[in-house]
Amino acid sequence: MAETLLENNEFLRSIFNAVPSMLLVVDDDVRILHVNAAAAKDLGLDITKIFRKRGGEALHCLHADDVAEGCGRAPACKECILRGSVGEAIRGGTVRRRHARMELRGKNGAHDIHLLITTSSFVHEKTTYVLMALEDINELIQLKSLLPICSGCKKIRNDDGYWKEIAEYFSSHLDIEFSHGLCRDCAERLYPEYTKQKDAGPGLKKEGK
Repeated sequence: MAETLLENNEFLRSIFNAVPSMLLVVDDDVRILHVNAAAAKDLGLDITKIFRKRGGEALHCLHADDVAEGCGRAPACKECILRGSVGEAIRGGTVRRRHARMELRGKNGAHDIHLLITTSSFVHEKTTYVLMALEDINELIQLKSLLPICSGCKKIRNDDGYWKEIAEYFSSHLDIEFSHGLCRDCAERLYPEYTKQKDAGPGLKKEGK
């Protein structure tokens, strides 16, 4: 069984836990068989407590207790992207970076979590399982909906109230680096002689020369 695969292979277990992304191994009913170190830390999961629990039960989905049968059986579960992605992988497909919003029950009440889900199936001892990668995009969603940007210079205001260039802001918040170039309009505005010469074709001189 898949739950013994990593337990009996130190090398595979070390690789699984070394991956910085959140990884889970689940069966066709989204029962959790393994979580790696990143998932345990970021999602607060303890494999000894969630072993063979369905994903919604382990993550405290608001709809996991809608019906007595539990996670995956309520009407709302039909729209669950996590469960749907696992099902698609079981049927032989591969889901790449599908956005899912889950409503979770926390200590301070209900809250949303936004994830990008990638699923891929594999077979072990004639049984199909799914490797599921999760990417937390809560911060990105917050930036998308709440990003304060200057309507004039397009700088972004950070949490301390200071205005930063877009490239600097995204580099410090999301570790995104930018390359720079010039669009057609800016090139014509900043370097009109160069763009006119280029449009005129090779071998022609600039105007006035």
